[in-house]
Amino acid sequence: MAELLKNVYSYDHLHKLAKEIQAVYEPFLIDDFVKSVMDETWMKLELKGRMRQITINLGKYLPSDYAQAIEIIDSVISDYGTDWMVDGFCMYFPDFVEVYGQGKSDWDISIAALERYTPHCSSEFAVRPFIINNEERMMAQMYAWAKSDNNHVRRLSSEGCRPALPWAQAISNFKKDPTPVLPILEHLKADPDIYVRKSVANNLNDISKTHPDLVAKIAKDWYGKNEHTDWIVKHGCRTLLKKGNRDVLTIFGFHDADAVSTDNFAIEMQTVKIGDSFNFSFTITTNDTTNVRLEYAIDFVKANGKRSRKIFQISEISMKANKTKAYTKSHSFADLTTRKHYPGTHSVTPIINGTERGTLDFELTK
Repeated sequence: MAELLKNVYSYDHLHKLAKEIQAVYEPFLIDDFVKSVMDETWMKLELKGRMRQITINLGKYLPSDYAQAIEIIDSVISDYGTDWMVDGFCMYFPDFVEVYGQGKSDWDISIAALERYTPHCSSEFAVRPFIINNEERMMAQMYAWAKSDNNHVRRLSSEGCRPALPWAQAISNFKKDPTPVLPILEHLKADPDIYVRKSVANNLNDISKTHPDLVAKIAKDWYGKNEHTDWIVKHGCRTLLKKGNRDVLTIFGFHDADAVSTDNFAIEMQTVKIGDSFNFSFTITTNDTTNVRLEYAIDFVKANGKRSRKIFQISEISMKANKTKAYTKSHSFADLTTRKHYPGTHSVTPIINGTERGTLDFELTK
C-alpha cells in the first residue's frame, strides 16, 4: 500500500525544519518544538491537521513579532527549490501567514510573503481567508498576480480563487456569483504554461457545477481561437460533458447521437465480488460520418443503501459512415482510498454522445 501523504510530516522532516530555523534564529528550541508538534494527538491527525499543528507551534516558538517571524521564514525558505514532492510540503509557511498575518497592519507583509512562498509551497489555501474577509482588495491583488512573470504566481491567481478548491475552505460568494473570478481566467486563457492552464481549467470546472450555462457560453466564445485555450475549454468542460450538456457536446462535435446505434450490449457475469473486475461489451455502428464520445456509467451502492452514479470515459473517436466497432470494457471493483465498495444491486450503462444506451443490473457481493 502506498505511503500515506500525511506521513511526509515525520520526525525527520520536523527535526530538519527546526534545525534550518535555528540556523537563522538561534533561540529556536529544536527538541521542544518537535515534541510539542508530535503530541498525543499527532497520530490521529490527517494531512491538513498536521500542517496546522506545525503552524501553531511555529507561532509558539518563533518571535511573537509577526514581521520578525516572517523574516526568519524568508531566510529558511530561500534555500528551498520548487519541486513539489521535495519542497512542496512546507505549506505550513503560507499557512503561518493565514493564521497569524490577517491583521490590517500586517496586510502588505502577508501578501508579499504569500507571493514569495508560492513557488516553493503553493499559497492556494492561505489566500482564501484573505479573499473571504476582504474580497474586493484581495481579488484586485489576484488579478495583479495573473500578470506576473512567474508561472507559480500566475497559477496562484487562478487556483486560489477557485470556488470549490479541494481540501480548502469553499468561497461561497463565488459559488453564488463567479463574476469576480472571470477577469483572471480571461487573462490567463492562453497562458503558455500547462501548470497555469490546468488551474484555469479546474476553475472553470468548479464554476460549471453551479453555473453551467455561463461556462457553456464561455466555452463557445473561447473555443477555436488558440490551441492553449482549446485545451483549457475541453478540460474545464469535463463535468458538463459527463452530464451530457448538449451545448457543450456540440462545441466539440459530439452532438449527433442519432448517427450512432448500439447493439449487443451484454455483461459477462451477473454476480461480481468486491475486489474482482467486471466485464461488459457492446458494438456501435454509424449511419453517417460523425465524432463519437463513448462513456459508461456505473450506479454504485453507497453505505446507506442508496445508489450514486459515476461516469467513466472510454474514448473519443471519429468514424466514417457505415462502420462498426466493438468494445469490451473491464471495470475493477477493488477498494481504493477514494472509493469503498458496498454489496448490492449495481448497474452499468453505455453512453454515446451524451445519450444513454440501455442499462443492465448486476450484483456486487462481499
